[in-house]
Amino acid sequence: MNNQLKQNQLVAPAIGRFAPSPTGPLHFGTLLAALGSYLLAKCSGGRWLLRIEDLDPPRVIPGAADTMLRLLEQLGFEWDGEIIYQSQRYERYQQVLERLRGDGRVFDCSCTRREILASAPHPGEEGPVYPGTCRNGVCGGRAERAVRLRVADRDIQYRDGVFGEQSQNLEHDVGDFVLHRADGLFAYQLAVVVDDIDTGITQVVRGADLLSSTPRQIYLYQCLDVVSPDYFHLPLAFGDNGKKLSKRNGDIGLVTADNGALMLWRALEFLGQSPPQEFLNSTPAELLSWGRGNFQPVTIPAEDRQIRF
Repeated sequence: MNNQLKQNQLVAPAIGRFAPSPTGPLHFGTLLAALGSYLLAKCSGGRWLLRIEDLDPPRVIPGAADTMLRLLEQLGFEWDGEIIYQSQRYERYQQVLERLRGDGRVFDCSCTRREILASAPHPGEEGPVYPGTCRNGVCGGRAERAVRLRVADRDIQYRDGVFGEQSQNLEHDVGDFVLHRADGLFAYQLAVVVDDIDTGITQVVRGADLLSSTPRQIYLYQCLDVVSPDYFHLPLAFGDNGKKLSKRNGDIGLVTADNGALMLWRALEFLGQSPPQEFLNSTPAELLSWGRGNFQPVTIPAEDRQIRF
């Protein structure tokens, strides 16, 4: 993507958001998403919202959300409006699901993962491609059923603010995908789109591991007759072991009140912003202030990188 196009995407004030899952403490990978989404929204003169994605109760760690929120405040982040919790929005997700059912866009599916693996035409980026087994009626006798969205045989294309042109044929690469799981939980793809629509999000900034999810979400926007937001996917940070830094890495890359300023400086550097060396001794608030005044989206690297702690 050329520099002029990246700059044009930030002309209008954006409504951005940070949407962490409360499955552990704040780590460097999550900080990248927080910082990138915050600065991209603020450097456009826009708003930055906060959402807690506690959609999957078995994975939620009690107290993790409150601990993360306190740390974000200590690091100088300020969000606009009230915090949204996905766990309080199940009724809204059901309402949208019923609308899609009324439009004939979804169907019940009793297939198990093993059955899909056995019948899938080829593996996709995120698992086996669903072969459409239950499209015309449930084929199995299992009582637990997922709800899938019918996809079209056409390319979903979009221009990412960091990684440029993206394209995916959902029917060939993914298949009809789940909006409501057989265990009764709503799927991420549905919840994230409904949340972003309801809060007026115009700019989604997150890790590059979600690049391949974006066409599904854009297609769902189209099914709901809503214009999709602009997308910026940030490069992923990998450790010495070649694995993506995440909560599973334990204390590696863990962000605390004590090392928060250093981590912010390193996050700015990782995102291609070249913060001055003298800011290594600055406070988190001073670093965020520098970022708001100097952030350049055009310098965000379109490649994952290794980082050592």
